[in-house]
Amino acid sequence: MKLGILGIGRMGSAIAERLLDCGHTLTVWNRSPQKAAKLIERGATLAVSPIDVVENSEIVISILTDAKAIEDCYCDLLKKPLNGKTFIEMSTVRPITEQNLAKQIRAQGGAIVECPVGGTVTPAREGKLFGLVGGIAQDVDRVRPILEQMCRRVEHVGEVGSGASLKLAINLPLLVYWQAIGEALALAQPIGLDPARLLDILSDTSGAPSILKLRAPAIASSLKGIKGGGAHFNLDSIRKDLRTMIEEGEALGYQLPLASSTLTVFDQASAGGLGEGDGTEVAAWWLKASCKK
Repeated sequence: MKLGILGIGRMGSAIAERLLDCGHTLTVWNRSPQKAAKLIERGATLAVSPIDVVENSEIVISILTDAKAIEDCYCDLLKKPLNGKTFIEMSTVRPITEQNLAKQIRAQGGAIVECPVGGTVTPAREGKLFGLVGGIAQDVDRVRPILEQMCRRVEHVGEVGSGASLKLAINLPLLVYWQAIGEALALAQPIGLDPARLLDILSDTSGAPSILKLRAPAIASSLKGIKGGGAHFNLDSIRKDLRTMIEEGEALGYQLPLASSTLTVFDQASAGGLGEGDGTEVAAWWLKASCKK
């Protein structure tokens, strides 16, 4: 199938690799075209504009940084007829952003399904993401074969906007946990256990999410001052998601004090140079930055 991707950052590139592995013809666009080099080597075509992607694709996937990036990417597209075109929007943004985009795409004759995902770069390359889908049933059915090539599980949870709501809800406990594990490790410092052993113990308790078992080695390495091999989900992206959650909570009439406090700490960590670092590095930073002795 002829597919297009708008946005080839970490996740967009990983998804593109997966779709190339599945045998699709791929046209890609990114604001920084140099990021497409590896995909071009693998046979993808680099488009000069989002319109170029749409004209050369049956289904267009977008996975962009934030609401502003979506607005900038789609502004010219939404001036064109989109009859027969279907979009899969995968960015992590507020529901209202997806709903407004859906109205505009449908007004131009196109169809849209949202599918923000759970998972990072490695699951994306392996087709093992968790898809949180919003959209009209017939549109979801049309793109389901593509979604199932990207995701180990696809959940249609309602109309467009529903997937965005659930993605923010799912991510919030995880993002707050990166701060919580740092504070927990602070309390365990007097014991003097090797970081790997300490994290192995913590990961086998009722207080540990499933992600801890997967990422414990990376946390242990950062505690020993060993840099990892690149960020799976960098701190600045985490901060963007936390801000989005807080904004959505306020729009719904709720305060999110845990998310707000965590964002304050992560803002400090980013200012201290950890912005491009992985979330697993926050615990080590916190132990050094917060210790008063």
